[in-house]
Amino acid sequence: MGKLGMLFTGASCVAGLLACQSPDKSAVDTSAESEIKIDQFADLEILRYDVPGWDALRLEQKKLAYYLYQAGLSGRDIIYDQRGKYNLTIRKTLEAIWNNPDTEKKGDEWEKFRTYSGRVWFSNGNHHHYSNDKFVPECSFDYFAALVKACDPATLPLQEGETVDAFVNRLQPIIFDPKVDPKMVNLTAGIDHVAQSSNNFYEGVTQQEVEAFYAGFPDTGRDPEWGLNSKVVKEGGRLTERVWRSGGMYGAAIDQVIFWLQKAIPLAENDQQKAALTLLAEYYRTGDLKTWDEYNKAWVQDTTGTIDFANGFIEVYNDAIGVKGSYEAVLSLKDFESTERIQAIANEAQWFEDHSPLQPEHKKKEVKGISAKAITVIAEAGDAAPSTPIGINLPNSDWLRKEYGSKSVSLSNIVHAYNESSANSGFLEEFVGDQAKLERMKQYGTLSSDLHTDMHECIGHASGQINPGVGTPDKTLKSYASCLEEARADLVALYYILDPKLVEIGVMPTLEVGKAEYDSYMMNGLMTQLSRLKLGDDIEEAHMRNRALNAYWVYEKGKADNVVSFEKKDGKTYVQVNDYDQLRVLFGELLREIQRIKSEGDYEAGKNLVETYGVKVNRELHEEVLGRYAKLNLRPYKGFVQPRLVAVEENGEIVDVRLEYVTSFVDQMLEYGKNYSLLPAVN
Repeated sequence: MGKLGMLFTGASCVAGLLACQSPDKSAVDTSAESEIKIDQFADLEILRYDVPGWDALRLEQKKLAYYLYQAGLSGRDIIYDQRGKYNLTIRKTLEAIWNNPDTEKKGDEWEKFRTYSGRVWFSNGNHHHYSNDKFVPECSFDYFAALVKACDPATLPLQEGETVDAFVNRLQPIIFDPKVDPKMVNLTAGIDHVAQSSNNFYEGVTQQEVEAFYAGFPDTGRDPEWGLNSKVVKEGGRLTERVWRSGGMYGAAIDQVIFWLQKAIPLAENDQQKAALTLLAEYYRTGDLKTWDEYNKAWVQDTTGTIDFANGFIEVYNDAIGVKGSYEAVLSLKDFESTERIQAIANEAQWFEDHSPLQPEHKKKEVKGISAKAITVIAEAGDAAPSTPIGINLPNSDWLRKEYGSKSVSLSNIVHAYNESSANSGFLEEFVGDQAKLERMKQYGTLSSDLHTDMHECIGHASGQINPGVGTPDKTLKSYASCLEEARADLVALYYILDPKLVEIGVMPTLEVGKAEYDSYMMNGLMTQLSRLKLGDDIEEAHMRNRALNAYWVYEKGKADNVVSFEKKDGKTYVQVNDYDQLRVLFGELLREIQRIKSEGDYEAGKNLVETYGVKVNRELHEEVLGRYAKLNLRPYKGFVQPRLVAVEENGEIVDVRLEYVTSFVDQMLEYGKNYSLLPAVN
């Protein structure tokens, strides 16, 4: 619920493969002027981002950031294990090969292995970060086996008493067989979503058993997010939770997170931040979800600090039934200049709620405490890296948001890096067939995208309310909850981006900005996001489903009035918005219906919407999009290397914290493996 992925508008790339520097060479550029594009391989491009404002921080703020940076990275192993029980075994094996001084890092087979390594590091495992499909190496198994056997056995994640030969044989199906654990999150209708998803949130249990298990937890409307921080297994024929806490599952990594949080607490900038950090450490110690709620109450009220953070088991997209939170950490500092725009929107949150097209009983009578700001990311970890959101709105608990408010942020330097990398890509010229609209999208596209993100996070997720007595969406809407929530937040943004109110409050100069967003959104939802799918695949990822749902619903409902149309020109298909005002009306109607579905817990209606409009793909159109996109030589997915924070010490005291810009993705992954490998290969 709380995270907005990058809206897909294309990207420019440079030729080349994954950069390969030996790990002992420096991969640091301390200037902010280095090349924004670092690597590219497979369907991925690796970028870097600047951190303006770092040097202006006081020493105490830099030290606070340094400790939170260490805390965030200390949990890195967790996301690998959450995304698949064999991922740490795979990653540690790759690291052993890369770190072996005798490995010959050249040749066609090595290039294929190198690409596979990059994909594993990028996806925090061997399932694609977006499609959730398993990917396998293009190099031969014999070549891979030889690389493994050339390693010192002490560097390999062998089981007790296991020989290297037996280890290699054990790895073969795990790594090379696409039929073994083929899908990390499987949302196909009519299946057991728990049993058919290969993440490590459940083992030996069925979806029906899990749902019955959590149905037995208290349901008063003001309860914690039950199940957020545990793995469900069956012991003695009964379901039980392995809680992620100190002394429990992932305890070794969590203890290190706690260690760094405790160092950060005395440096907190204000009492609310100190309380939040203290409660976060206590939550990690105990695993008590009521303490997690108390932490969120304190965290959301910390609105004055320059340094901010999100850390915990937060988003539930990696769980097909939307219960288990993935580990993530985002460390940031306030972007004072860009905050003005998003705060202007937050200040009018009650107006937006009052004037929304929702049914009156589904509107919040009083919108509480939306804190909105733009942030400059310092570093990210876990599920937020290398692929990152561009907007965050937390906490995710509906009752906490209603009673205590929410904190909405736009990741301004991440968005800037995306925009810089996409400049002059040729993408818009290829897929926009109307010259006037092309010019408008070039003129206003960055602002329209920023405003969409701001409103999606700030007023979108914060809007509406669930009817009394209706369960939370993970229980009522189940596997469709994440898609419908993202669709709902998008629709709030789309409905208001063509409202004169935004001109009135000074966040956009003209309604032409809104029209540019309508053109971009409809083109993406109906057509261009298909470049991310393999030919013949259905749409599975929640954000892609949400955009297709919204776009195809309004297209179908407006077809009689030609509100939006597909046009052919010179053998190419283009999306044409013909009536912007009526399109806004349709967005409002769909928003009202999806809010009704959430408020009333109408599973069948939600399922029907997603399956009818958000899943299936027109094969002929898909094939055309893939062909046109391939000619642009672009990569559809982007992610980032993280800056490195280095403590400068004199006589045992930190006297400065230096921020270094990393210029090698491979080196960073190997460095992280060396410094933050805190969990065993099997947990």
